[in-house]
Amino acid sequence: MDLSSLLSQVPQDTLLVLLAYIVLGGLYLVVIPLALYAWMNQRWHRMGKLERLGIYGMVFFFFPGMILFAPFLNFRLSGQGDV
Repeated sequence: MDLSSLLSQVPQDTLLVLLAYIVLGGLYLVVIPLALYAWMNQRWHRMGKLERLGIYGMVFFFFPGMILFAPFLNFRLSGQGDV
């Protein structure tokens, strides 16, 4: 039993629903959290109060995706170099 015969047995509506779940899950867990990380890294020292409030709200909303990438990203300041 190969994949094409298995897919032909599944109704078209079911495949569309599964595709929608995969796309929305990818947006929620991967795309938007990475965009938030990039935005915060670029604007951290220049954000206004309302922008920071909005970003914190989005971090709270997209927390599952943010926590997935947290171990791999490093936003510490580079420091003074060799002292």
